[in-house]
Amino acid sequence: MAKKESETAVVISGGTGMVAGASSAVAGVITGSAAGTAGGAALTSGLATVGGVVGGGMVAGVAVVAAAPIAGAASGIGCYKLYKYLASK
Repeated sequence: MAKKESETAVVISGGTGMVAGASSAVAGVITGSAAGTAGGAALTSGLATVGGVVGGGMVAGVAVVAAAPIAGAASGIGCYKLYKYLASK
């Protein structure tokens, strides 16, 4: 039974990290959008701003925004595994 609970906790921690990563990615796009723009123009300027952080344009922004939830999930699972390791000592 303990193994099943452990697997559930890993899934929950990974999902929580993924949601946090996606939220921060969306917030970055919204914050980076030019003032007074709406719809597609806001997304385009926001993605270009996010992409500009890594030295690219809108396509680089798409890659950064797509990678954020994956990095969030990985960090959530990593934190959980670290917690379990430290708690077992």
